[in-house]
Amino acid sequence: MTLSALRDDALSSSPERSGDGSGATSGTEVRLSLPWIRSLPLASLLDPVVHVGGRRYDPVVVLGDRRLAAADLADEEGWWYLQDRVVLEIPDATTPGIHEVSVSFRLEIPYLPGGADDPLRLPFVFTRELERDATASSVSRDVARDVTPDVARDAAGDAARDAEGLS
Repeated sequence: MTLSALRDDALSSSPERSGDGSGATSGTEVRLSLPWIRSLPLASLLDPVVHVGGRRYDPVVVLGDRRLAAADLADEEGWWYLQDRVVLEIPDATTPGIHEVSVSFRLEIPYLPGGADDPLRLPFVFTRELERDATASSVSRDVARDVTPDVARDAAGDAARDAEGLS
């Protein structure tokens, strides 16, 4: 059984960023699981587009406290681990309730040839009806939300050593 890249709790309101204590949200977040068999560099996520209720959005990618244009992921050294989800933020806040959500993107697989001198780039589209702020039991976390760059780098090194049987 393949897990969808959009899990039951993938749609949520963005946390308050105004700092005024009003609890107002600035937008909507869509959490995207990695639809591949092994972890990939964050730079592997290309051209994400989010549709909510038929309306198209070019999201920003949330990495901890940083917000990046999707094109800027090419400069990121971080990894997208299988158990983690990339947070895509769109500017409009959704209303409570159920919304049709679609995410399309390309995934670059750097270690597989895609022709000539280019790596393999696979198109993906996932569409689901999701309830905003639904809860679900999960073992995943947001990419780079809960770790500092040094901790993330140490964890990547640990994972690589574990995979090679060096630990």
